[in-house]
Amino acid sequence: MSLAFCGNDNNSAAYNVDAGVLNNGCFLDALTVVPHVFLLFITFPILFIGWGSQSSKVHIHHSTWLHFPGHNLRWILTFILLFIIVCEIAEGIVSDGFNQSVHLHLYMPSCLAFMAAITSIIYYHNIETSNFPKLLITLLIYWVLAFVSKTIKFAKYTEHGIGLRQLRFGITGLLTLLYGLLLAVEINVILRRRYMCFAHPTEVKPPEDLQDLGVRFLQPFVNLLSKSTYWWMNTFITTAHRRPIDLKVIGKLPIAMRALTNYLKLREAFEAQKRPQGTQPQGPKWIWTAQRQAFGKPLLLSITYRFMADLLGFAGPLCISGIVRLLIEKTNSYDVLFRVAIFLKSEFLANAYVLAVLLFSALLLQRTFLQASYYVAIETGINLRGAIQTKIFNKIMRLCTSNMSMGGMTVGQICNLVAIDTNQLMWFFFLCPNLFAMPVQIIVGIILLYYLLGISALIGATVITLLAPVQYFVATKLSDAQKSTLEYSSERLKKTNELLRGIKLLKLYAWEHIFCSSVEETRGKELTSLQTFALYTSISIFMNTAIPIAAVLVTFVAHVHLSDDGDLSPAVAFASLSLFHILVTPLFLLSSVVRSTVKALVSVQKLSEFFSCDEIGDEQEPRATVLPNSSNHNKYQALVSENNSRPPLCPFQITNGYFSWTDGTPTLSNVNIKIPFGQLTMIVGQVGCGKSSLLLAALGEMQKISGTVIWNRKRGAVAYASQKPWLLNTTLAENITFEMPLIKQRYRAVIEACSLEPDIDILPQGDQTEIGERGIILSGGQRQRIGVARALYQTTNVVFLDDPFSALDIHLSDHLMQEGILKLLREEKRTVVLVTHKLQYLPHADWIIAMKDGSIQTEGTLKDIQMSQPELFKQWKTLMHRQDKEFEKNMTVLERKNLRRAMYSREALKTEVEEEEQSVESDEEDNLSRVMRLRATIPWRSCGTYLSSAGLLLLLLLLLSQLLKHSLLVAIDYWLAHWTSKVITDVGFSHSSYLLVFSLLCFLGIVLCLATSVAVEWTGLRVAKELHHNLLNNIILAPMRLFETTPLASILNRFSSDTNTIDQHIPATLECLSRSTLLCVSALGVISYVTPVFLIIVIPLAITCYFIQKYFRVASKDLQQLEDSTQLPLLSHFSETVEGLTTIRAFRYEPRFRQRLLEFTDANNMASLFLTAANRWLEVRMEYIGACIVLIAAVASITNSLYNHLSTGLVGLGLTYALMVSNYLNWMVRNLADMEVQLGAVKKIKALLKTEPENYEGLLSVSQVPEGWPQRGEIQIQNLSVRYDSTLKPVLKHVNAHISPGQKVGICGRTGSGKSSFSLAFFRMVDTFEGRIIIDDIDIAKLPLQTLRSRFSIILQDPFLFSGTIRFNLDPEMKATDSMLWEALEIAQLKPVVKTLPGGLDAIIAEGGENFSQGQRQLFCLARAFVRKSSILIMDEATASIDMATESILQKVVMTAFADRTVVTIAHRVHTILNADLVIVMKRGVILEFEKPEVLLNQEDSVFASFVRADK
Repeated sequence: MSLAFCGNDNNSAAYNVDAGVLNNGCFLDALTVVPHVFLLFITFPILFIGWGSQSSKVHIHHSTWLHFPGHNLRWILTFILLFIIVCEIAEGIVSDGFNQSVHLHLYMPSCLAFMAAITSIIYYHNIETSNFPKLLITLLIYWVLAFVSKTIKFAKYTEHGIGLRQLRFGITGLLTLLYGLLLAVEINVILRRRYMCFAHPTEVKPPEDLQDLGVRFLQPFVNLLSKSTYWWMNTFITTAHRRPIDLKVIGKLPIAMRALTNYLKLREAFEAQKRPQGTQPQGPKWIWTAQRQAFGKPLLLSITYRFMADLLGFAGPLCISGIVRLLIEKTNSYDVLFRVAIFLKSEFLANAYVLAVLLFSALLLQRTFLQASYYVAIETGINLRGAIQTKIFNKIMRLCTSNMSMGGMTVGQICNLVAIDTNQLMWFFFLCPNLFAMPVQIIVGIILLYYLLGISALIGATVITLLAPVQYFVATKLSDAQKSTLEYSSERLKKTNELLRGIKLLKLYAWEHIFCSSVEETRGKELTSLQTFALYTSISIFMNTAIPIAAVLVTFVAHVHLSDDGDLSPAVAFASLSLFHILVTPLFLLSSVVRSTVKALVSVQKLSEFFSCDEIGDEQEPRATVLPNSSNHNKYQALVSENNSRPPLCPFQITNGYFSWTDGTPTLSNVNIKIPFGQLTMIVGQVGCGKSSLLLAALGEMQKISGTVIWNRKRGAVAYASQKPWLLNTTLAENITFEMPLIKQRYRAVIEACSLEPDIDILPQGDQTEIGERGIILSGGQRQRIGVARALYQTTNVVFLDDPFSALDIHLSDHLMQEGILKLLREEKRTVVLVTHKLQYLPHADWIIAMKDGSIQTEGTLKDIQMSQPELFKQWKTLMHRQDKEFEKNMTVLERKNLRRAMYSREALKTEVEEEEQSVESDEEDNLSRVMRLRATIPWRSCGTYLSSAGLLLLLLLLLSQLLKHSLLVAIDYWLAHWTSKVITDVGFSHSSYLLVFSLLCFLGIVLCLATSVAVEWTGLRVAKELHHNLLNNIILAPMRLFETTPLASILNRFSSDTNTIDQHIPATLECLSRSTLLCVSALGVISYVTPVFLIIVIPLAITCYFIQKYFRVASKDLQQLEDSTQLPLLSHFSETVEGLTTIRAFRYEPRFRQRLLEFTDANNMASLFLTAANRWLEVRMEYIGACIVLIAAVASITNSLYNHLSTGLVGLGLTYALMVSNYLNWMVRNLADMEVQLGAVKKIKALLKTEPENYEGLLSVSQVPEGWPQRGEIQIQNLSVRYDSTLKPVLKHVNAHISPGQKVGICGRTGSGKSSFSLAFFRMVDTFEGRIIIDDIDIAKLPLQTLRSRFSIILQDPFLFSGTIRFNLDPEMKATDSMLWEALEIAQLKPVVKTLPGGLDAIIAEGGENFSQGQRQLFCLARAFVRKSSILIMDEATASIDMATESILQKVVMTAFADRTVVTIAHRVHTILNADLVIVMKRGVILEFEKPEVLLNQEDSVFASFVRADK
């Protein structure tokens, strides 16, 4: 066929212009080429020469980006223009098919128009990003030319009688309109920006966010195409492959998305609802209205996108129906006008290829709208979460303290509001569009089904609708099962936590198996609950897959029997099948949407209750500025004397003050005090008389019933050290400086005054060590001294110290009083108010306030009180001279020793890590690339560990059931294709045999759906049971070294979050992953079977898919971890703020803490937003690939059907499956990424399972060990050398000793001399690499470990009690009688205490023994050792926490109760071992002296004698 622009039929009559040039159709088309050639000719040099050559010099950074007026409209119009031009090209090509020769003019101008339209938008984008509007003049000329040429063409068409019946007329009309609109947009830019025809152009700067190069979240700023395809994320996601994503990489949030911006928006919405009187409305409705006003618009946009996506979703079934129907009825008709064939509008849509392209376009649009809807909804939810969290924080800052102290609101409840309730609201916003879209989707779906199938469609829809309530019921049951699982899980964690905390004690007493079985018992209950959870999950999964099969079966059976003609053509069958798949989706979502809505309602109710709690000040900052005589002042505010009134000579005074914590009786009554300026005021009185309350009343924290609190001028910051020390989760130095600049000289003086230097020396990183919740655990005394140091370091005029000496020994107290309070604070002339019980410091006070029963007993100087209250003074005098015997100097020594021990293990770990790091540095680059490679690979080994834990049988069942199920699902659809093809080819067709086979296949499919869902959940349960059991048994048999070098939280995480992941998350992800993967594989298989050529074309798509998932998985994993890691500091900031509320308010640090909150919230939201954008990035790409698969499959199967006579049933089958691929591709990748993250839990548990257990076996069996061994208690130590680990230095070197039966031996030495290691060697808790210990003629190395440890008793220096009864704590083995237990309690001086408790021996001990004092806890530990009447007792500094009087009684009791037994005492106070038979003095792991105490005391130069002298 010859080629010519105007065609060459009828001897080139096409070139005839007798009737005028414009009346020739070919020349008319040629005229429209002019604008496009002009644009391409002008813009190409600018684009390629201008930007191309300068790209290396001028890097257009996003700081120059801005949007010209009408930006979005231009992009939308351009997209529509491109679509119409594609239709014009298609129409031209199809019309040309009916001509004798090729007429290029029918589609060549359209092709140029297509190129010009793309060039125009690229050109515009470059001009916009470089902010150079003058170059837009080219586009203005182009739009004018295009509009004029199309208008002429349109006018000529009308003149020649081409009308609405012809498609070309409609296309030309639309193009004229579009070019006109784009011209209007261009003129609008000129008018608004004034870049031409105006003397002064408008200067426009890019958004403020983009000026800040730290903003890397560009979604709000990019153009429409990049916005809808997340193109700007490409660089971010590919970079993640080269370096891990952290907070630096994700940068800052754009201003509009910051928590502060959204909070102000929300606050405005709340303010708008204020009543005329200025009062705030209460209740949930108030919160819902505010949320709607603040965040309703974007949500409405999301709902609109969702509607459009759902309506476009129906294009799939309709196009399948059309394509299959057209392949059965082939017709063509056209008109000849302008000497060429012109297609009719109706015939254009009756072309199968056109429908295929329309289906492709509809899919692209539908997926774009759907992802846009998801993104906008989640972004709105994240913004709302940030705003609500900020509002909660601001409320906390104004919460009245009594709400906290009286249990109205606990720290846990507030943290739940932040962690759970704000997230519930966020998810509700995400699922909200479904609430509106689902009814529309269901109604439209049923109407279309009815149109295709008639009344039988309603029967199928009824099946689905009736099963929806069942799904809701199952979802409710699932929720209940999850709650009960959570309860058992919490109980198990509590027990595991105790087991791990007390592991040393359990190992020493050989009780680990008792506690292990207790944990196993709770785990058994948890697994029973998990079984219920698994059962309902499998029912839910089963229903999700079985309902569509059942609905299709019922519908087709009804259709065959009810309809007269029984039309079940492939067009009807496969369109119905696709519609059923669409219809089932909203019904599956229904249960989760309803549950999410209910949870959101509950959360808003909780928030409403919280927001209505009492406050102490106004929203911005609690500043007290109300005059004393003002009647409307807040009852929580402290008053300020205004500048015009005469300021009193005191910083603050209280007149006729009555204060209370609640609305009941006043805690403080008739308080009249004046605090002298720049002097030391002491407040004294008995416990509970209201001393601390008086300080808090002055700070405005208490509810004032009457009276006035007047501060001199404004109540500024007060340096306040609370009674219960409050520390931040940060370094020790930052805890002291507390946001103040570091002045080294001052800092050192404060450290010295609080005697913190020795403590800092012990810490691994000195004062840069993290302390607080997530850092090193400090003792009470250390915490208190840091709290006081903070108050001393501040430069405020007023200092409040609330009982700063309570946890300090006498020496530290004296030092702090002299150096800190009397020297540092006095020198600076600061006003100090000190609450104390240490009456010996009263002579130092300038002013004394004595309190009694909530009121002031007396006030004045010590001399004044001596004169006015002689009896009180006398009482004080006797107390002043009594030495404080509860704490000795060694108390602090002990604290530091404990700290040193905690540090030892960390240091050992640190050295190992450092050594590793050094070895790594040598090979830095190779290692980095190896790490990056590892990040990109799927953890197959962890996957293998997981699946192998299920056992071979379950694994085979899982694999077989999955493969069989998916094969059957394909068989059902294949049979449907075969059946429907026969319907249209066979005359006098009978449905019965086909229907029978179809019903049988459907029934088998439903059965297999049940089998697979049960198999997956059963596998999950089996793995959960196995892994936890192995982990627990491995942990309790592990050597102590593991617990000393691994942080407790790290081990506990394996039992909590990791076990939870394995229990509940992995089975669901595994099921989803296997389902989506097998569906994709089976779909691709079916399409390849229908059109084998598809296999060749799909290869490039498969390669693209591979790279997309590879890059996405790495980025998604990093972002998920980042989201989790940024949430921890946020929650921690909330809890520490609530705990330190009074301190923060006293210091006036609310703005600083608010600022930190905003930083933490923004960091968390930033990670969440990037994760959302990454998910959308993946989904858009996968959906587009899916749409390409549909297009390829459609074109290939249409061609195959037209030329190779492929059955229409198989065409329908191929297209239905192609649509399915586009749905499941992204789910496959998403689940793969989730699975990878979740398998991290298996990997961590697997690492712990590799721990080598202690050698519990011995050379002797249990039966070979004599029954009562050791009976005499003779100990021989021969050349003993021990170490904590084979990699560490020895802690005992060549020790030799002989202890006769019944001897009392005392061991002393400085910290680190090896005393405790000596005691642990008896229990084989340390590595004995040389020498041996023989007890009663048996080498302890030959004994089974359990037997050895069960025959001795030890009392450790750290008292540890388990939650449970007193009986259980004394005798977990339940071997002793009541009389034996009472006897042990009597020996330990505890019998009177226990007698008074309800339940006696069955009285409950709280977790960690919190309901007993430190001393009492130690006595219980002594009683525990007495119950096990072994012939050898080891006491490791066991009386450290007991006052001296009780200790001396105990020493005597031990001597009498254990008169005939061997007792080894490790002493922390040397005088406690003066009565021993023998004394061992140790130094650096070697015995220095081993003799009777009296002999050593007589030797002047003996080390022991020097110890005794120092202790006096």
